[in-house]
Amino acid sequence: MTRVRVGAVGAGWWATSNHFPLLAARDDVELVGVCGLGPGLGAIRDRFGFGFATESIDELLDADLDAVVVTTPHDLHLDVSLRALERGLHVLCEKPMTLRAEDAWRLVDAVERAGTHFLVPYGWNYKDFTREAKRILDAGRIGEIQFALTHMASPTRGLFGGDPTHMLERWSTDTRPEPGTWSDPRHGGGYAHGQVSHSSALLFWLTGLRASTVAGRVENAGAPVDLFDAAVIRFDNGALGSLSGAATLADGDKYQVDLRLFGTEGVLMLDVERERVSLRRYDGERVEVPIAPGDGEYECLVPPARFIELITGASTENNSTVDVAARSVELIEGLLRSSAADGAEVRIHD
Repeated sequence: MTRVRVGAVGAGWWATSNHFPLLAARDDVELVGVCGLGPGLGAIRDRFGFGFATESIDELLDADLDAVVVTTPHDLHLDVSLRALERGLHVLCEKPMTLRAEDAWRLVDAVERAGTHFLVPYGWNYKDFTREAKRILDAGRIGEIQFALTHMASPTRGLFGGDPTHMLERWSTDTRPEPGTWSDPRHGGGYAHGQVSHSSALLFWLTGLRASTVAGRVENAGAPVDLFDAAVIRFDNGALGSLSGAATLADGDKYQVDLRLFGTEGVLMLDVERERVSLRRYDGERVEVPIAPGDGEYECLVPPARFIELITGASTENNSTVDVAARSVELIEGLLRSSAADGAEVRIHD
C-alpha cells in the first residue's frame, strides 16, 4: 500500500487542529473525503486537501476508503465506528470510545470480526517515558499489583462548565469545542468522560488490570456536568484502587496525571506534571527514568501517525487498542452509575 485512503467523520476543533494537519502532511495518506455539518465544511475540505465534502456518512464510507477517522460528538462514535468496521475499514476513534460498556464491548467484538486496526488516540500512552514504565511493569519489577492510585486534574472548567469566559486561549478558534459535546450530559459531557478517560486508559494499558467493582461519587459544583470525580475500585486480580479527577486547575497550570502502583516487590510512580517515573523496589533497588523537559505535556502527535503506520505495516505497536478503551468506558460508566445510586458499590462486569 503506497497511500492510505482516509475519510473523516467529524470536522470540529480537535480534528482540524490536530488530526487533519498531521495526516495532510504525510506522503502516504490521501484524504479522500470529509463528512460534517455546517457552512464551513467546504473551507475545511479545501484547507486540508480532501477530495470532497459531504453531510452523508454513507456517501463517505462508500468512497473506496481504507480507513476512517471518527471525531464526532461522543454519543455518535458507536454508530459511525460500527458502520466503518462492517465495511472492513480501519478506524481511529476519539475518546471516550462509547458512553456505555455494552457498546464498548460490541466494538471489541466488531473489531475482532473485521480483522482491522482500531486505535483510540490517548496521547500519553505513546510517550517514551510511559513506554519505559510499561517495560518495567511487563518485566515484573514491582510484582503483582496490590493497590493502584490514579489521579488527573486539568484546567478545563470552562470546557465542562459551559462558561466561555473560562475557555482556554487555544480553544478560541473558528472550530472551538462545542458546549453541546462537552457540557451536556445527554451527549457524554463531563470530566469523567472527557478527561478521566485519559488517565484510566493509561492505567489499563500499563497494567493490564480490569475493574470488577466501583463505588464512587461525582460533583457538578454548579456546572451542568461533573467537574469532580472520586472512586474506590476493586480489580479482577483482587487489587484495590482509588481514582480521582478535577476540572478546576488554574488556566496555564500543567496537567496532572499521577499513577502510583504498589506491588508485592516494589512501587512504580509516574507523574506527568513533575515529569518523573521512578521504581522503588523493596530489595533497595532504585530506578529513575530520564524524561526530557516538557515531555510530560499532553500532545497527540504520535497516535494519528501510528494509525497509518499500523495500516501500512511500518509498525505493530498499538498502545491504545479497542479493549483498553473498553475497560476505560466500563469503569467510567460504573462510576457514574454508582454516583447516581448514592455511592453504592456496583459491579462492572460479570
